Formats: sequence, C-alpha cells, structure tokens
Amino acid sequence: MYQLALLYLACMLAGYGMTMVPVTAVITSGIASFFTIVGGLAMIIFGLAILYLGVKALLGK
Repeated sequence: MYQLALLYLACMLAGYGMTMVPVTAVITSGIASFFTIVGGLAMIIFGLAILYLGVKALLGK
C-alpha cells in the first residue's frame, strides 16, 4: 500500500513538472498549454487518489 501511495506521489510530481514546461523553439505555446492542462489534471486526480488511500487506511478497511 505504501508503494502505491509513493507511485501516486511520483505521478503528482510529474504533473507538476508538466505544468512547468518552458516554451522554447522545440515546444510551441500550444503544446506547452496542453502540457499545463494535462499536468493540472494529473495533480488533481492523483491527489484525490492519495486522499482516498489515506481515508481508507484511517477507517481501517
């Protein structure tokens, strides 16, 4: 169970990294905004998953 929580935490950090992609000559602003949206969704989804694991462990199920 702890490995799953660490995996979700790593996914949240990857989502944060996706939101901080700088716009360069290789990555256009359209792709950077797509990464921002996907990264934000990843942080929300995996944050909720970690909260679910915490509540499940708190209730002892």
